[in-house]
Amino acid sequence: MDVLRHEDFAPHVNKRFRFEGWHGALRLVEIVGGPDRPFTLLFCGPVAAVLPEGLYTATVDDAQCFDFYIMPIHTPASGRQDYQAVFN
Repeated sequence: MDVLRHEDFAPHVNKRFRFEGWHGALRLVEIVGGPDRPFTLLFCGPVAAVLPEGLYTATVDDAQCFDFYIMPIHTPASGRQDYQAVFN
């Protein structure tokens, strides 16, 4: 398994990710952290259908696939649910 890097996700900011076994999609809104240190992917999605925490295969709009662990996080804004995937 290849180590995923910040650079792997940079072209996909603002694109939709679909997660295997779940009917919805999440948008990658931000990458926090730098290329040479740990980073976090921040996603947002609908409030009505929350993606359960877990390890998923995600397919981005252009059909590239990634495997990573994602979890819903506290979201103070109404009208959306935020998620994070942390890479050390």
